[in-house]
Amino acid sequence: MHMVVEPLISLTQQGRVDDAMHAPWTRREMLKRGGMGLGSLALADVIARRCDAASTVAQPLAPKAPHFAPRAKRVIHLFMNGGVSHVDSLDEKPLLTKFHGRTLPTSQRTERKTGAAFGSPFKFSQHGDSGLSISELFPHIARSADDLCVIRSMYADVPNHEPSYLLMNCGDGRQARPAMGAWVTYGLGSENQNLPGFIVMCPGGVPATAGNNWRSAFLPGAYQGTYIDSQYSEPQKLVEHIRNDFVRPERQRAQLDLLAELNRRHQVERGEDSALEARIQSFELAYRMQSEATDAFDVSREPLAIRQMYGETTYGRQVLIGRRLLERGVRFVQIWQRPGQPWDAHDNLESNHRGLAAECDQPIGALLRDLKARGMLEDTLVIWGGEFGRTPTVEIPTPGVSSVGQGRDHNHYGFSMWLAGGGVKGGHVHGATDELGWNAVENRVHVHDLHATILHLLGFDHEQLTYRYAGRDFRLTDVHGQVVREILS
Repeated sequence: MHMVVEPLISLTQQGRVDDAMHAPWTRREMLKRGGMGLGSLALADVIARRCDAASTVAQPLAPKAPHFAPRAKRVIHLFMNGGVSHVDSLDEKPLLTKFHGRTLPTSQRTERKTGAAFGSPFKFSQHGDSGLSISELFPHIARSADDLCVIRSMYADVPNHEPSYLLMNCGDGRQARPAMGAWVTYGLGSENQNLPGFIVMCPGGVPATAGNNWRSAFLPGAYQGTYIDSQYSEPQKLVEHIRNDFVRPERQRAQLDLLAELNRRHQVERGEDSALEARIQSFELAYRMQSEATDAFDVSREPLAIRQMYGETTYGRQVLIGRRLLERGVRFVQIWQRPGQPWDAHDNLESNHRGLAAECDQPIGALLRDLKARGMLEDTLVIWGGEFGRTPTVEIPTPGVSSVGQGRDHNHYGFSMWLAGGGVKGGHVHGATDELGWNAVENRVHVHDLHATILHLLGFDHEQLTYRYAGRDFRLTDVHGQVVREILS
């Protein structure tokens, strides 16, 4: 590329780029310019308007005002992929302990046949002035009980991981739609033009449905989530090719300017093309990230006490990076615990949940306290939870699914999540499942309602944050969703 671009750069510097780029007119070009002069004048006006629009699009992540005053300015989504068990974490069910090992008096349709009642192997206790009941799995998070708003009445559509991932992340379990983070950056832009507005971290690979969880779909490509493999600690490995050791910055800038000019001319001749616009923006963002990202992803610049507070582990490091990104103006950060479905405890639920909770509890607890100490929690929305919950009954051994019968199956009829900061009530519980934990029965909250509430906290009427595509106006909540006003502070 260097050998090709170099001569054109010198022509640009001499003011002769047009001569180098235009070949002699073709017959079609001659007819257009000569025989259709008036039409060309009209076309020139259209192109000029498109160029004006292109100049507006040239900074798609520029900060934008929401519909009304927001309570939250940024979001960090701690996604417990695989389906953490609500009856073992946030929704204590004494009746399960009473009926443990016995056939339950009521049952519910599940993905597979399940067995007797399965009492939680974890102890629950009350925390904070609010007396919020949280299991022993999360002692560090429990220290911030009075900042948590627990929704115990979540429900989704189906008991399968892939469509439930897409529903939670994109608002549609059937087709890959723009992710929640893409909608947020589309609506708000970013406060830092040198970093992506939407960043996703997952160590060692990608989860089920991969990039569909953070894609921009029909939104312009600049709003797509930027995936980071957070298993690495060095910024140069976290973000490949973050430095250019072969070309001086001023020469690299000249190359990108020329490339942008060529792409813009190509775009004007062929109409606005979102894929081409995304390509142009990716070059620009990569160039700007060379200085900013090295600093943002380098947790060694944090004081030792802060690193120890988060825990010097893979999950601890990525949560600390998440806080550093939020601090630098990134609008939406999503953190996955591992690839696949780590919380999918069809077998050995006790050891599975203890191990995973030990990985994430300390870093998340540290994040809540750190954000609060820095004065960021009040305008940062923290979201915690999985794509569904788990059954109150034990999994029956099934080839390829469960071998020892000490786990729980998927349960989309009722599960729990918590929010913190960003305008939600702290130390508050909203809704309830039935006395066994099967179904959300009181103040039920669908995923669409959750999305409508998140957008409301960010200053948007979810029915008005739309994008026209294929002849209709799309939105994150599709044609559904009600703001859960009872949880707003």
